[in-house]
Amino acid sequence: MKVKPGLLILAILAAATAFVYAGRPDKALSVLSVSKDYLLEMVSILPPILVLCGLFDAWVSKQTIERLMGEASGAKGALIALLLGTAAMGPLYAAFPIAKALLEKGASLYNVAVFLCVWASIKIPMILFEVKFLGAEFALLRLALTIPAIFLISGVMKLVDARSVSYEAK
Repeated sequence: MKVKPGLLILAILAAATAFVYAGRPDKALSVLSVSKDYLLEMVSILPPILVLCGLFDAWVSKQTIERLMGEASGAKGALIALLLGTAAMGPLYAAFPIAKALLEKGASLYNVAVFLCVWASIKIPMILFEVKFLGAEFALLRLALTIPAIFLISGVMKLVDARSVSYEAK
């Protein structure tokens, strides 16, 4: 019988929580409380994201995504990925169903990696808060360092993916 990885991880976490409960019940209850809060947050955010993914799947053609964000899209595709990621709202785990839908529609791995990295690090509200609390100089410096790093990381992912495909072909 093959155990699913998700169930195995859940079992390990439950065992770890039980182990902590044996020595420090207060800490284990804190872990359970935080877990409950995250679960409720995910249950409130993921259904709308999945509905949006379904609408995206129905309304946007594969040819459109291949043209705008596919392998041949070049800098235009990366710019679109950057703009989509900065305009996005919500926690990073909400971006993964969208990224999967983009990949299934023909977006390149490079552009999807740009989208995910931007979602995680550069959102318009985040930039506005940085400017307000840390100053425009800090925000601009962080952007000047973050954006090239995103393109570098995405390029490395594309390179590693290309190598893994060439190994599979042998």
